[in-house]
Amino acid sequence: MSRMYRVMAFWTGIFAVLFFVGEMYEVSLLFFANTAAFLGLGFMGLSERTYLYIFGAYLTLFMVGFSYYTIFLLEPSLG
Repeated sequence: MSRMYRVMAFWTGIFAVLFFVGEMYEVSLLFFANTAAFLGLGFMGLSERTYLYIFGAYLTLFMVGFSYYTIFLLEPSLG
C-alpha cells in the first residue's frame, strides 16, 4: 500500500509541473503540497488499514472542500 502512495505522489508531481508550466500557480502549489504529503506517507511504512483510513480521510476532506468551493465561492458564468 505504501507503493501506491508513492505512485500517487508521482502523478500529483507530474500534474503540479504541468500546472506550473501552464502558469496556474495556485493549483500547482496545491498539487506540490499533495505530492509532498503522499511522498512522506509513502515512506512511513504504516499498516494497510492505517493507509486506508488516511486515504478515506483525504477523500472526505476533498469532498467537503470541493463542495464548499462550488456552493459558496464559484461564480457561475457562461463561456
